[in-house]
Amino acid sequence: MSTTSDIAYDVFVADPLPMSGPGPLPNGEPRAFQPLAVTLIHGHRDAVLVDPPLTRAQAEQVADWIEASGKRLTHIVATHGHGDHWFTAGVLAERFGAQVVASAGAVAQMSNNVQAREVLWDVLWPGQIPPSPVTAVTPPGNRLSLEGHDLHIVDVGHADSDDSAVLHVPDLGLVMAGDALYNGVHMYLAESADGDFGPWRKAIDTVAALEPRSVVASHQNSKLDADAARLIAETHRYLDDAEAALAVHETPEQFFDAMLAHYPDHLGPTVLWVSARALYLAREGGDPVRNLVAAWRG
Repeated sequence: MSTTSDIAYDVFVADPLPMSGPGPLPNGEPRAFQPLAVTLIHGHRDAVLVDPPLTRAQAEQVADWIEASGKRLTHIVATHGHGDHWFTAGVLAERFGAQVVASAGAVAQMSNNVQAREVLWDVLWPGQIPPSPVTAVTPPGNRLSLEGHDLHIVDVGHADSDDSAVLHVPDLGLVMAGDALYNGVHMYLAESADGDFGPWRKAIDTVAALEPRSVVASHQNSKLDADAARLIAETHRYLDDAEAALAVHETPEQFFDAMLAHYPDHLGPTVLWVSARALYLAREGGDPVRNLVAAWRG
C-alpha cells in the first residue's frame, strides 16, 4: 500500500490457478497460471479498480475486498485485452454499479479474447469464467478523475500483447503496468513469437518516461517490493536473457531449462513453457493463432 494525504492504493494478489492440460511441465511441476494482482486506488469516498481477475471465485474474493474497503467503486480499468485482466469486469461492474473503461486498442483486443474463449480460456478453466461481453468504453482523453486526482490511461503499444496500456497516477508516483512490466514472475513471450522484443522494450521505455516511483505489475511475486527502477531494469534484463537463450538453444525444452536456471526464484513456469512452445513453433511456420493455441494446450 502507498498513500498521500487523500489518495492511496492497495493490491490484492490472487493465488496461481491450476490449469487443465495434458500433464506436468518438462521439469515435472503441475501446470498452474501466474498470480494475478488487482489494484484498488481510493480516495476518501470513491475508488477505481484496475485489472479485475479471471474466474468467478477470484471475483468473489475481490468483491469482498472492495466491500470491506467501504469505498464506492466508480470505474473498473482494464490495461489490455487478455482475459485474465477483465473477464470478470462485468460481474464486478454489476455488483458495484461501476463503469468498465479501457483504451480503444484494448477494447478491440477484448473482442479477440472473447472469440478465443471456446478454444482456449474455457478449455484451460472449464466452467470457471463468467459470461464476458465487451462493455468497456474509452474515457475522453484516456483520463479519469478520482476525487480531483487525475488517472491517465497511457498507450504503450505491444508488450505481452498488442494494444497494451498502463494506468498512471501522477499524484502517487504510481503506474499500474498491466503486463508491460513483470515482478519476479516469468514473462509471457508467446505473442512476440518472431523473437523480436524491440516493441516491448519501447513499451518499457514509455513507462520509464513517466518517472514512476512505484509500479504494480499484474503478475508479481507478492513478497517483492514495487520499486519502479528495479522492475524496469529487471524486465529489460529478462527480455535480453530470453533473446540470448533463443540465439543458442535449438529446442523449446532447452530454452525452458536455460531460463529456469537463469531465474530459479521466478514464479509461473507454466507461462515460460507456453512461451517456449510458441517461440519455437513460430520457427516452423504455420498459422500464428493456431500455434498460440497449440502452445497453451500442448
